[in-house]
Amino acid sequence: MAISSRYVALSMSLVLVNLIMFSNFSEAKDFLVGGKSNGWEIPSSPQSQPLNHWAQSSRFQLGDSLVWEYETGKDSVLQVTRESYLNCVLTKPIAEYKDGKNTKVEVNESGPYYFISGAKGHCEKGQKLIVVVMAPRSTAPAPSPVDAPAVSPTSGATTTISSSSRFGGVLLIMGLGIALVV
Repeated sequence: MAISSRYVALSMSLVLVNLIMFSNFSEAKDFLVGGKSNGWEIPSSPQSQPLNHWAQSSRFQLGDSLVWEYETGKDSVLQVTRESYLNCVLTKPIAEYKDGKNTKVEVNESGPYYFISGAKGHCEKGQKLIVVVMAPRSTAPAPSPVDAPAVSPTSGATTTISSSSRFGGVLLIMGLGIALVV
């Protein structure tokens, strides 16, 4: 009887280890553009770039989604190239979104994404956004740098668990599991 309870304890420990190790890997998040419901609007000053300041304070991962809220029929979102972003070119976007509060774009590749308002004159007044999606950690060499704003952490940045602290937690749980078995 004691042997079977040891196997149960060990099995439970292994299940807990797997849960801890893989819990953070599949958490995609929705980000409301600008951090508020009226974030997608013409800024008070084009030089202030509030949308890009917001993006720099956020950490975008593969699988995350950007969510825009704006009035349908009065504005839209265009995903564009870097050149179109810099020059506020509304023609030939990569993608066009016109569905107001339902505009949701999943970012599924690392690197910069460029968005501008589809309403005439809004981009020139500063209604545009660069989002940089971080690459997953790997042992591959770092990609060449891109012309995009640096992403820096702020007090509002999401806290993540480092792999070393996760490994320490795994060792702790394994030790507890072994202690239960013995």
